[in-house]
This record gives sequence, structure tokens and C-alpha cells, in this order.
Amino acid sequence: MSASHDFQPTSLEEAVSRQAEQALEKAAAARASVGEVIFGQKQVVEEALVTLFAGGHGLLVGVPGLAKTKLVDTLGAVLGLDARRVQFTPDLMPADILGSEIMEESQDGRRAFRFVRGPIFAQLLMADEINRASPRTQSALLQSMQEYHVTVAGERHDLPRPFHVLATQNPLEQEGTYPLPEAQLDRFLMQIDVNYPDRAAERRILIETTGEHEARAKAVMTADDLMAAQRLVRRLPVGERIVEAILDIVRAARPGEGDAEITKHISWGPGPRAAQALMLASRARALIDGRLSPSLDDIAALAGPVLKHRMALTFAARAEGETISAVIGRLVSRIR
Repeated sequence: MSASHDFQPTSLEEAVSRQAEQALEKAAAARASVGEVIFGQKQVVEEALVTLFAGGHGLLVGVPGLAKTKLVDTLGAVLGLDARRVQFTPDLMPADILGSEIMEESQDGRRAFRFVRGPIFAQLLMADEINRASPRTQSALLQSMQEYHVTVAGERHDLPRPFHVLATQNPLEQEGTYPLPEAQLDRFLMQIDVNYPDRAAERRILIETTGEHEARAKAVMTADDLMAAQRLVRRLPVGERIVEAILDIVRAARPGEGDAEITKHISWGPGPRAAQALMLASRARALIDGRLSPSLDDIAALAGPVLKHRMALTFAARAEGETISAVIGRLVSRIR
């Protein structure tokens, strides 16, 4: 019996190691393939891949023209996912996303309702400019993002697996935007800020996208490959120090629980789902970087994207010029 007990963990470790090697190769190929189309956004591409490998939804925030939509298109092609795009507008209705029932009459005169699926029945849904739609329509995504099914006319309809929402959002100060409800923001694993490219990247964009030929994304993974990687992410071991660091950061970001000098700026903080998101995201980042266990560097790198949309500053803090990113930065510095 003792030999059997000694052998099983080794066998499990070898199996995980083989799966990790395969996932690592495919993740590296996916990153390279995306990089052939998206220039100068290395961190954005990494965070988007981390979001998908962790099995979550992502919110890409940035001004128009920074290739947010192109990035989501490219990810769908590279990962071999059935992708659909919905352009969110003020007059978009929930049924336009979820689908609706229509009355049909058969040849013998019988009438019956038939459910016509909406664009949400895809493996990768691109919700383009999500904050231009009304709050009612934004909320229509809530159940699907959390429960992976929709209910129309009392009937449940399961969504394909995997199912991911990658939404793009314009900054709130732009015309014609509606802030997302806090409950919906919490469904996004990470908020990925898309900034302007540096000069070298913009030069490459200028040259390579205005010629006769334009680079096309190549599929290097399948939906099954992605789901296998997602299962592996959940099997990766996490050290006690990492677990404590996650708890330290998340709990310290709540009013009344952390350092009073920091929490006095916070109106409301992240809930347990934030800690879950940080745990999964750190594992996914480790896998993509070729490691079988997350480190404090992963926690530090992902704390901002995971927490910033799950917190709000007090009015006084905003008046003083305080920012969420600065507050998170001070929390991260305490785990180093």
C-alpha cells in the first residue's frame, strides 16, 4: 500500500506537468499569433489571455481607436471560438441580445412558439461599447455571465461552453454613456485598461496597416484546448503565502478593515468574488508564463485589473485628486 501511496502523487504531478507543457505551448503560440495583428499592447494582450484562461469575462476600457474591437476579434480567431459581436446602442433591447419567442404556424394550421436564439449564444460574445446601452439592456447580461444560461418566457436555455463576454467600454466622461451597475461590474474578472501605444508601436501600426496587405490572425487553439487549460488552471497549487497575500489585499481594500489612512478614501470595497478572481487570474498568469504555481509578482501585477472596478472612492477623496490605482498601489506595496 505504501508503494501505491508513493506512486499516486508522482503520477498526478506527471500528468499535470504534461498538461501544463501542452497548455504552455499553446498559450505561447496564441500570444505570438495575437502579437502579429495587435501591436504595442503586450500587457493588454497578456491580461486578456489571462482572463480567458481563468475562465472569466473581461472589460476593456479605453478611448475609441485603440484596437479594442480588433483585439477581441483576433482572440476569437486565435482561440478557435465561435465569436459574435453586438454593437450596443441606446435603443438596443434585451431581446436583441438574448433572443425571443416567435409564433409559428405549421402546414396543418397548428400554432406554437419557437425560441429564436440571440447573439449571446456564442462561445465569445463581444459586447462592443457596452456602456452606450441603457441599464436595462446592460442588466440582461447579468444572468448569462454568472449562471451561463438565460431564461426567456420562463424557459431555461443553456449557453455554449466555454462562454466568455469581452466587453469594450468608452471612458464614462464621453458623451452618451451610462455607467455599468456595480453588480454587473463585479461579474467581470478583470478590467483591462487600453492605453495609447508608444511611438515605436504606433509607427509599426502606421506602416503595416495602411498597405495593400494586412496581417490576419491564425487559429492555434480550439475551444476544447481552452477548456482543458481552464481546468488545469484550477488544479495548479497555490502556496499559503499567496493565499494570505490575496486575503490581505482584498480585505484591506474594504472600509473599516484595513489601514485607516488608506480606507478613509474608500466608499465601498471588493467582496469575496474579488479574492476568487485574483486567485484564478494569478494561476492563469503563472501558467501563461510557464510556471506551475503563482507568485507574489502575479498578485502585484493583477491586483489593479481585478480590484479597480470593484471599488469606489469617497467624494472627498476624489476632490483631493486621489485615484483607485494609487490606493491599490499602496495596498500592493504592503505584501512585498
